Amino acid sequence: MASSSNHFDFHHGSNNDDDFFDQYCDEQFDNLCDATEEVIPTERKKRTYIERNREDGHKQLWEDYFCDNPTYTENLFRRRFRMNKALFLRIVNRLAAEVPYFKPKKDATFRNGISPLQQCTAAIRQLAYGAAADSIDEYVRIGETTARQCLEHFVVAIVDLFGNEYLRRPTQEDLERLLFYGEQRGFPGMVGSIDCMHWKWKNCPTAWKGMYSRGTDKPTIVLEAVASPDLWIWHAFFGAPGTSNDLNVLDQSPVFNDIIYGRAPKMNYYVNGREYNLSYYLTDGIYPEWATFVKSIPQPQHPKHSLFAQRQEGARKDVERAFGVLQARFAMIKNPCRFLSKGKIAYIMRACLILHNMIVENERHSYTLYDEEEFEKDDIHTFSVEMPTNLQGLGDGHTRIRDRQAHRQLREDLIENIWNKFGHLPNN
Repeated sequence: MASSSNHFDFHHGSNNDDDFFDQYCDEQFDNLCDATEEVIPTERKKRTYIERNREDGHKQLWEDYFCDNPTYTENLFRRRFRMNKALFLRIVNRLAAEVPYFKPKKDATFRNGISPLQQCTAAIRQLAYGAAADSIDEYVRIGETTARQCLEHFVVAIVDLFGNEYLRRPTQEDLERLLFYGEQRGFPGMVGSIDCMHWKWKNCPTAWKGMYSRGTDKPTIVLEAVASPDLWIWHAFFGAPGTSNDLNVLDQSPVFNDIIYGRAPKMNYYVNGREYNLSYYLTDGIYPEWATFVKSIPQPQHPKHSLFAQRQEGARKDVERAFGVLQARFAMIKNPCRFLSKGKIAYIMRACLILHNMIVENERHSYTLYDEEEFEKDDIHTFSVEMPTNLQGLGDGHTRIRDRQAHRQLREDLIENIWNKFGHLPNN
C-alpha cells in the first residue's frame, strides 16, 4: 500500500525575514505608544451647582402671600395666581397629599427639599405668564430643569385629580340650570354655544408642518369647546390639525356621541307652543343645518329677523368670551406653544380648561347675570329633564341630529318666541 502524502504546503521564511518583521512590529507599536502619550486627556465637564437657598425662597413666598399679614393683598394674589388664595391652597394641599412628586421631602443630609408651595407656584407662573422655565429662578429659587418638571407633573396631577369633576358631562341639575338660562335669554332648549379656536405650535416637527399649517400660516392645533353663559366649558375636543375647519373638527368630535348612543338625557321643552326634545347649541354660519344647531340669519330684512339675529349673535358670543378669558388667564395657550410632544401639549390644554372651570365655580356668583336663588325658587318651567335609563338605536340618533326640517322649524319658532318676548322693548 502506497504511503499517503500531505498536499498542504507551508512556506517557512528565512531567519532574516523573521527579524525584519519583528523589528517592523516593534517600531509600529512604539509609534502608537508615543502618539497616545502625546494626547492630553480632557476632563469631563461637570454640571454647574448653584446654591439657591431654597429654604429662603419658601420663606419669602410664604411671607409675601400666605402668612397672616402678607406683603401683597388679595387682589394682587388673584392677579398673579389667576385665582383666589383659598382655591390655590386647596389645589396645593390636594397635590401634596396624593401626588408623590409634590409631597414634602428631605435629602440625604436631612435638609428640606422644595416645598409644594414653591412647586405649584412655579407651575402656575409658567401657565399664567407664558414665561420661560428659568424666569422664576430668582424668586421661587427653582432651576430651569426643575421648574419644567414641576409644570409637567402639575398638569398631569390636575387632570388626574380634578378632571372627572371639572370636565364632566352636565348632570340633571346642571342641565336644568342651563335650560333656565337659555329660557331667560329667549332660547328655550339652548344649552350653550359651540366654536373652535387655534393654538399656534411653534416647535411643530418639520414632518408634520404640512398637516398642521393652513396655507403659509404657522402650524396650529384646534380646540373645539362648548361654553355656557357663566363661561363654564362643558365640552372640549383638542388635537385636530390646524388645516381642519370647524366642519372637519365636528366630524371627528364626540360632542354628539351621547345622543347617537342613547346616553343623552331625555328632555322636553316648548317653543312657540310646539314641543321639542333635543337640546341645541348656538353656532356661526359655517355649521350645518342640523336639529342640534341654531344659526343666525345673514342680512336680515324683517324686524323679527333682525331681532333674532341680534339676540342669537349676542348669546353665541359666550364661547368667544370663554376663549378670550381662557387665553387671558393662561398666557401659555395664548402664546405659540414651545413644547415638542403633542401629548404634553394636550395635558397643558386640559389642565388649563380644568383650572378655568374651577375658577368659574369659585367666582361665578360675582359676575353671573342670573340669580341662582331665582332658579331654585321658580318651580314653573317650560322644560323637563330626565336622565336616560336604556340605550336607543344608533341610526335613530344620526337621523334626528341631521334633520334639516327640524332645524328650520325650530328657528322659525325661536324667531316668533324672541319677538313675543323682546319685541315690545323700546330699543328693538
